[in-house]
Amino acid sequence: MADPWKKELSCAVTCSECGQALSEGDERILSMYDHRVICMGCKQREEQESDYKDTAMGMIAGCMKETGKPYGDPEGYCFHHFAPYRCKA
Repeated sequence: MADPWKKELSCAVTCSECGQALSEGDERILSMYDHRVICMGCKQREEQESDYKDTAMGMIAGCMKETGKPYGDPEGYCFHHFAPYRCKA
């Protein structure tokens, strides 16, 4: 999953949660719940969910197992569930 995420998700043009348009310079992040691209407003709302902490821990474990990379690797898919990024076309 490490390589396809860049191609398929890094330059998404809309937030998968609220539908807000995302331009190249807008920050985006991956959802802890479904790995889809969301805007930063939706990320803030996601963080308020009562099960967010448990979901995040489960996502870390699953993502690391799937990719074989630590979640702190900035080139990896897992990292972008925690660190916002911009499109690099």
